[in-house]
Amino acid sequence: MDNPVLVEVLRGGLVESRHRGAVAVVDADGKSVMEIGNIERATFPRSAVKAIQALPLLESGAADAFGFSDREIALACASHSGEPDHTELARQMLAKAGLDESAYECGAHWPTAHRATVELARSGGSPTQLHNNCSGKHAGFLCTCVHRGIDHHGYVAQGHRMQEMVREALESVTGATHDIDVCGTDGCSIPTYAVPLRNLALGFARMATGNGLSRERAAAARRIFAACMAEPFYVAGTGRADTDMMEAGRGRIFTKTGAEGVFCAAIPELGFGIAIKCDDGATRASEVMIAETLAKLLPEGDRLRSSLAAMARPVLKNWRGIEVGGLRPTEALAG
Repeated sequence: MDNPVLVEVLRGGLVESRHRGAVAVVDADGKSVMEIGNIERATFPRSAVKAIQALPLLESGAADAFGFSDREIALACASHSGEPDHTELARQMLAKAGLDESAYECGAHWPTAHRATVELARSGGSPTQLHNNCSGKHAGFLCTCVHRGIDHHGYVAQGHRMQEMVREALESVTGATHDIDVCGTDGCSIPTYAVPLRNLALGFARMATGNGLSRERAAAARRIFAACMAEPFYVAGTGRADTDMMEAGRGRIFTKTGAEGVFCAAIPELGFGIAIKCDDGATRASEVMIAETLAKLLPEGDRLRSSLAAMARPVLKNWRGIEVGGLRPTEALAG
């Protein structure tokens, strides 16, 4: 079935573009709270599941062994913008394990933050693997390997002990099969698995509540969420949606974007997990979808609800700063 149009892009007072998508909201017992569109379709969550991928870092004892604070744990869950504070913290994480940037197998790209790219180019520098938006996650993988005495060479490959720990965590938390039949390769070279949105939402409800998880895993999940909500800059960066939403939430909501229009989120106080997919992969639309979904789940009169609803209706301006339109959720999402 075709997913409904959930976001419209306006120019003046007319609709210029439309984005279709699906939304799943599930509680920790697996009960559906809200369903829009086809939430059973297999979807690659990409970076949206980094919080689950970080579980072995804590469960192995590596995070404590290397003295990681909330900032390091948040960076291990990040799709960061490559700003100086991000790259320096990633470097420090590696150094605590006796490693440097050469241990990475994620690849290099320019910072996604425009200012950071300009400053790096102006200084005559070139991007390194520290600038990769996944360098914090990979630092977590490498530190886990060192702490557990695992040879880190080839740590990104399917079948490597590190990726087997990650796969087990993903499968256990989401309840979905993660095997070769649904496996692809992510942009940072690790395996990524396509699973239904319903299962992704269930996984984040479990992460938020601990329901269905072992005591050790539930404690690790709580610590990961707490770290990300306490240090949202290190999950994303200046002006990024994840940072802005979690700063507005002040410890009440967790959000994490993934490539190709995916978002996962949780509202711990309600025990809800959320997963959304914008069909055409547009980030601008997925940000509207997740902000509006979070707002709808919060009670009327809640200040956070109002803040998120405003984020779901951003204004578009041209290069001269003139307001030319905006984005808005459709009745299918907002109604």
